[in-house]
Order: sequence, then structure tokens, then C-alpha cells
Amino acid sequence: MDELKAIQDILIAGDGTALVEEINKAVSQNIRPEKILYEGLIPGMDVIGQKFKNDELYIPEVFQRANIFKQSVDILKPLIMNKDVKTIGKVLIGTVKGDMHDVGKNLVVLMLEASGFEVIDLGVDVAVETFVKEAKENDVNIIGMSALLTTTMPNIKKTIQAIKENELIKNVKTIIGGACISQAFADEVGANAYGHDAIDAVEKIKMLISRMISRIGIYAGTIT
Repeated sequence: MDELKAIQDILIAGDGTALVEEINKAVSQNIRPEKILYEGLIPGMDVIGQKFKNDELYIPEVFQRANIFKQSVDILKPLIMNKDVKTIGKVLIGTVKGDMHDVGKNLVVLMLEASGFEVIDLGVDVAVETFVKEAKENDVNIIGMSALLTTTMPNIKKTIQAIKENELIKNVKTIIGGACISQAFADEVGANAYGHDAIDAVEKIKMLISRMISRIGIYAGTIT
């Protein structure tokens, strides 16, 4: 559909004003809001992610487009909020205790939401106990932890250990990332995945969800 392709192209170009106009135009043409989201906006973010991987876009540009995406979703939410729209999965995310950095985490949150995930963002300086408590209360599929400071890396290890020891959430998958984090460290602390940047983190989370779906036999890639 031409209108959906136009929405995708405008999002990729990063023109927020034009995107709002195009979304309103699509709504006025009775294009279903779910269709605008899943066939216009989300495919556009997929292209943006690929362009980032190919060095055609840089982090500030991705962040800007992710924010435009979020604003566009806010326009559509009132139109779909009363409908049973399933999400790919539920992700709990936060920067670990002692670390106040959140730029990378915030981009991961935006990219996850752009990919159809429900995200619970705990913010920064998140204690081990908070990760565990919120994971249990929200019945999440994935827990993401970030750190920028090497001095806070041990708190990632403590959090993963606490998750594994808790009977209610020990089967929840974990992913870690941040400037000081590496695949070797992820292996050392027993994380299920490592994301070296926001795009990679989203791809790894999709992979983890896909494996969980295959294991428990849920069809069509949705977890409610």
C-alpha cells in the first residue's frame, strides 16, 4: 500500500512533522492503526537498524528516528488501546546499582518498543532486589542489564546470580550490555546474551524470545 510505504520512507528519512501528517492522512483513509504500526512504522525501524549496522546512520540519527517512532505510536495508541494487540514479549531493563548512565539503555528501550515488545524500564542505579522483585511482579520474559562503569560490573554478576537462585524467575533469560561489557564477561557471569549496541541487543532479544517460543510451542511469535 502506497500510504504505508510513504510512512516507512518518511520515518527512515527522519522527518517527524511529515510523518505525523502522513499518519493522520492514513487514518483518515480508514487504514487500520495496527496496519500502520506493523506494516509501516516497524518495518521502517528495521531498515533504520540495518542502516546503522552498515554505518549509513549513526547513534544520534537512530535516536532521533526512534523518538519520532515513539511519538507516532503515541498518536496511534488511543485508536488501538481497547483492542487485543499482542506483543512479541515482555522485557525488564535497567542500569545496575551504582551506575547512572542511561543513553544506551534508553535507545535499547526505544528500539524494543519499535519492534513490538512491551518494555518495563527501571531506570538507573537499580538494586539487585529491585530487578528480582519487578521481574516476579511483571512476569517478564527477558531481563536486560546495562553498565558503563567497570566498578559496577560486579552488580551485573550479583543480579544474574539472584535471578538464577529465585525459583519464580530462574528461567527468565538475561542480556547485558554497555561500554565496559564484552562477550567474555557475559560468558563469565552466565548471561544468556550480550548486546554490543542497541541494534544488536534487540536482535539478540528477538533470538532469545524465538527460542523460548520454540521450546514451549507457542505459535506465531507472540507471548502474552
